[in-house]
Amino acid sequence: MRINCIKKNVFFLLFLACTTGIIAQKTTFNATDNADFYKATELYNNKAYAAAQKLFVKTSKESEPHKNIKADADYYDAMCAIKLVQDDANDKVLSFVENHPYSNKKEKAYLNVGNYYFSNRKAAHALKWYQKVNDKLLNQEEKNELNYKIGYCLLVSNYLKDAKERFKMLLGNPIYGNDARYFYGYIAYKQENFGEAEDNLSQLANDATYQAKANYYILDISFKAGRFDKSVQIGEKLLNTSKDKKEVSQISKIIGESYFNLKQYDKAIPYLTKYRGTKGKWTNTDYYYLGYAYYKKGNYETAIKNFNKIIGGTNKVAQNAYYHLGECYLRLDKKAEALNAFKNASEMDFDSKITEGSWLNYAKLSYDQGNPYKSVPEVLKEYLAKYPLSPENSEISELLITSYLHQRDYVGALEYLNSNKKNPENEKLANEVSLYRGIQLFNEQKLNEAKPYFFNATKAENAITVNKANYWLAETEYLLGNYNTALTQFLLVTDDSSASFNQLDYNIGYTFFKLKKYSDAANHFQQFLDKKNDNNDLNDDASNRLGDAFYATKKYNKAIAAYNKVIQEGGTGADYAQYQTAMSYGFLGKSDDKIENLRKISNSYEDSQLKDDALFQLGNTYTTTGSVPKAQAAYNRILTKHPKSSYAPSVLLRQGLLYYNNNNNNKAIQKYKAVVAKYPNSNEAKQAVTNVKNVYIDIGKVDEYASWVKNVKFVNVSNAELDNATYQSAENKFLENNTNKAIEGFTNYLQRFPNGVNALKAHFYLAQSLNKIKKGTAAKPHYEYVAAQSKNEFTEESLAKLGQIYLDNDDWKNGIRILQQLEKEANYPQNIIFAQSNLMKGYYNDNKYSDAITYAEKVLSNGKIDNSVIEDAKIIIARASLKTDDYQTAEEFFIEVNKKATGKLKAECLYYNAFFLNDHKEYDESNKAIQNLIANYSNYKYWGVKSYIIMAKNHYALKDAYQATYILENIIKNFTQYKDVIEEAKNELRTIKNKEAKTNESVTKQN
Repeated sequence: MRINCIKKNVFFLLFLACTTGIIAQKTTFNATDNADFYKATELYNNKAYAAAQKLFVKTSKESEPHKNIKADADYYDAMCAIKLVQDDANDKVLSFVENHPYSNKKEKAYLNVGNYYFSNRKAAHALKWYQKVNDKLLNQEEKNELNYKIGYCLLVSNYLKDAKERFKMLLGNPIYGNDARYFYGYIAYKQENFGEAEDNLSQLANDATYQAKANYYILDISFKAGRFDKSVQIGEKLLNTSKDKKEVSQISKIIGESYFNLKQYDKAIPYLTKYRGTKGKWTNTDYYYLGYAYYKKGNYETAIKNFNKIIGGTNKVAQNAYYHLGECYLRLDKKAEALNAFKNASEMDFDSKITEGSWLNYAKLSYDQGNPYKSVPEVLKEYLAKYPLSPENSEISELLITSYLHQRDYVGALEYLNSNKKNPENEKLANEVSLYRGIQLFNEQKLNEAKPYFFNATKAENAITVNKANYWLAETEYLLGNYNTALTQFLLVTDDSSASFNQLDYNIGYTFFKLKKYSDAANHFQQFLDKKNDNNDLNDDASNRLGDAFYATKKYNKAIAAYNKVIQEGGTGADYAQYQTAMSYGFLGKSDDKIENLRKISNSYEDSQLKDDALFQLGNTYTTTGSVPKAQAAYNRILTKHPKSSYAPSVLLRQGLLYYNNNNNNKAIQKYKAVVAKYPNSNEAKQAVTNVKNVYIDIGKVDEYASWVKNVKFVNVSNAELDNATYQSAENKFLENNTNKAIEGFTNYLQRFPNGVNALKAHFYLAQSLNKIKKGTAAKPHYEYVAAQSKNEFTEESLAKLGQIYLDNDDWKNGIRILQQLEKEANYPQNIIFAQSNLMKGYYNDNKYSDAITYAEKVLSNGKIDNSVIEDAKIIIARASLKTDDYQTAEEFFIEVNKKATGKLKAECLYYNAFFLNDHKEYDESNKAIQNLIANYSNYKYWGVKSYIIMAKNHYALKDAYQATYILENIIKNFTQYKDVIEEAKNELRTIKNKEAKTNESVTKQN
């Protein structure tokens, strides 16, 4: 170890020693022959160099060239130039030597110039002039002084070998001996000739001038030689006499490290802590010594505080530090932190035993805690490959298999199991793992991809696994619309006592219902209800479907009983049950009961979408019972309260018929013409034209009909039959499921009759046909045509299909437009939910977060929606609230979503759980949330990597700079694919390192 403070005192010591007469001697030249010269020498000796120089120059000019006085005058002129630091001083000295080669002052000139520079601490300049001196012309005393000064100049100029030779000549000199010995020993120390250095410096142990300085070097030499007891002895004596804070700091460091090497850690700690570093900064090695000392004393918390300041080390000290840092974390059960430390140590090869030990700990901790940088199986396989003969391999191999399952990496598990089929147990396990992979894909709505995995799982030996596989395969086939296959699979499920199958009868009931096997459907819905399931929404839906099954088989009394259960409980779908009850009474011929139930819908269900349906049926019922005024009133309520109802054209047509039957022909004509004017593309419009014609015939005004009908675009009397025939041909192909021929036919019809009476239907069925064969883009203009017309029987479905096409193409601009229209015009609840649920997504994608939240809240207020839609609404609110800095609402909804989330969404929820905990300054809890994410959802790398930035922030807030920087550096190194995360990591790392550089000189500041 170098004692840095010595160098500063070298010049001071030198000039205490250098008081010889060459510099201070006065000129004694006899100048009686020249008054100016005499006066000049007096001025020179009195240091009036400028005045003296003028007289010396005058004397030189006035003297004869061969006179000694001229040579002397030139000499002193040059000396004055040196003293006055004139630009031509060196030239004047050289000129003097050249012009007066035999002057007895030549050597004196060299010496005096050298001494002048020497006294002004310009060693290089002094050395140049000293080396011009011919020492053979000097006496011994002058030679000794010259050797000393040359030696010193060489030392200062770092020519250590040459300097050492000069000082060696003076070791026994009574004047320069001690000075020379000190510098000789110092140079030997610098050359790491510690024995020679100690031999010389120890001879100055009692020298008043060099005692302290010599002992400093002896202390350091003893330490480097491993004589730690002696280092302690010398160091403690020096501490008793030293008052210089820097010296005390350096000496304390040596004593502390000496005790450290003597394994006396309790004695080392007080001295190590007294060290103040260089300019207030420690090195990584300094932190290692103190950290290890605390580690050996069992003070792991304090050890960590020192080890974790070792940032960016890549040497043996750093590897040792990181290994023992990992040990400290393990002792304190901080496994995630230990993982990083052991990983760091395992990546260095300075000590092979530490490398292997670190690798083992890193591998086991990866299994136990999860790994943010690589998949756990990948880490375990790397260990097995790196240490194939390790006695730990059997355990690691077992961990490898279970790690795939633990981290839900079912793809990796299946690849591994299928590649190791020599073990029969692996094949059995692969069938079971297939089930979980299938469920994973099912939850991601990748149904076709999930099917083969469920099928493989049905081959498992475990009956429970087979049962579950059949159940999930049935669910998949049902959602794909393969109802017969779904039913077959559902009926294979043999054990429905498990909570996993508590909806089995409900699902079978729906499957039978889809297959129009209503009696079987009713049986299973009833079985489901008999089990007293505590899910009220499912119970209400099952009761309504039970009623529907009875209704479809004309068992109206049983249907009414099923519907009444929902009505009495005020459950989800009560308005639907009320409506179906009314319709059932109608088929039973109980018109009064039907009317009573229809009226309840208008009076009791404020937000029901069935109000116009109920009013339409009410009007029809009043018509059949002969209550024409009441029928007209019901129809009028539709036109005033629900003007966009799809029943509007039928209502106008029926009102016209009622007026016609009452011989009110003018009003009848008015209503019929309103149908044609407002809904020209509807079926009712065609009927209305016929009815208008019949009325005009009845009243004998056929000419008025002819005049009117000319202005009806879709009516061409001469082409009417051709129009209908062309359309009918295409429609027949459509009904026969001959899609290609249907497309050809409808296209032909629209080309020939673009404004034909069947144009609306042709556009709709053409769109349906194109959409059926996945030509959504081609279908769009035809759906758009239907949607642009007055509300008709095809409006709602066209809007729904058109909205889906735009969504499939990520065309949110048009998608939002269509969905807004669908929301306003839809009658079916499922279409309203479809519109609202996708509007919330559309507004979110369009960065309209407030609108997204509004629609998500609408979705949540609807009781008749699937759980998946509910969860979509919650996550939209969570994300949109975060975007609008409403952290409180965001946190609330992320917590809600987290309860049911799986896969990627679960990873996102866990990330934000950690994010909010960090925001609340709950750093340890935040780290636990991140560890849960890393351990269980490592497949979703983006959220794992992003969460690790939060973990870095947590660690830095907890004063663990090592963990913080190590995590950030690994993110930057390993995850370049996530540019936004990398940029955030770089900014955070820069901030931390710049702060740490203030106290650790091993850390470099970053810009």
